Amino acid sequence: MLKRLLSISISLLITLFALANPALAGDAGNGAKIFNANCAACHSGGNNLVNATKTLKKDALEKYGMYSAEAVIAQVTNGKNAMPSFKGRLNDQQIEDVAAYVISQADKGW
Repeated sequence: MLKRLLSISISLLITLFALANPALAGDAGNGAKIFNANCAACHSGGNNLVNATKTLKKDALEKYGMYSAEAVIAQVTNGKNAMPSFKGRLNDQQIEDVAAYVISQADKGW
């Protein structure tokens, strides 16, 4: 009986955690199209024309605390320093798709 109760409790906690923290489900294929139309002018090939040290390469993303979809979404949405905000230009799904693309390309080495 105790094992069954423990099993049910663990299942319930896992379900609640999953509902409280939904996974981001960006479409990297669509993100590539959006990136090429909106981001590639400054970030072609994962580079950064404004600040050469802050590229979209995995090591730089990790170094600057940007190696997560959530961090990329925040940066694209709000902008920072020389990077403009894309809030209002791109909808939430488009920004999520761009984040999925950036992370997938960083993983592939651009």
